[in-house]
Amino acid sequence: MYLPPQFAAQHRASAMELMRSHAFASLISVDDEGTPFVSHIPLHLEDRTAVGAQAHSDWVLLGHVAKGNAHWRYLESRPQALVTFMGPHAFMSTRVYPDLVRVPTWTYLAVHCKVQARLITEQDAKDRLLKKLIADHDPAYAEQWRGLSEDYAGKMLSAIVGFELQVSDVQCKIKLNQHRPESHARMHELYAAGSDDERALAQWMQRLGLTGAEKGQGGAA
Repeated sequence: MYLPPQFAAQHRASAMELMRSHAFASLISVDDEGTPFVSHIPLHLEDRTAVGAQAHSDWVLLGHVAKGNAHWRYLESRPQALVTFMGPHAFMSTRVYPDLVRVPTWTYLAVHCKVQARLITEQDAKDRLLKKLIADHDPAYAEQWRGLSEDYAGKMLSAIVGFELQVSDVQCKIKLNQHRPESHARMHELYAAGSDDERALAQWMQRLGLTGAEKGQGGAA
């Protein structure tokens, strides 16, 4: 993605947090005609990095699609893919500036991951994958899943194809007008009183020191 230096996150922890808190991702591959093909799915992030390894060298994303979704066949034949995560985002009005010769924009947080796919087709492995997604989004359902009959659970597992996505590269974009410190105080004020996404952006501004208290210096992203 287009990533000017002022919007590039300096710490991988920011990317990991966004990938876990906004886990409903877009998995993008190429179909048999060479056209981009997208599936919108929840993904579970595992950090398998060993001590001393590079910070993101062993990040793995786990997910699945319905067997009727041709996406798994595209992953099988062309394992390289892209996964995107969209964090909070909102319109930014020119009202944040002390002068009028400005233009509006959109602020947002996003993560892009280049991945290498490996299919998961064994029933036991798919069951373990599902239990991780259940733990992420509905832990109370775990007992109900375990209580399903073996026949019914087997049919449900047979209806999906799982996959493991090895992350080879991560880009994390935090676009909060870092390079325009004169906007930060008013921008933070408006976002803090706004929608859920706007309040989330205000919290990120607070974390990055972009609240107007930086005295003319843009905060690090």
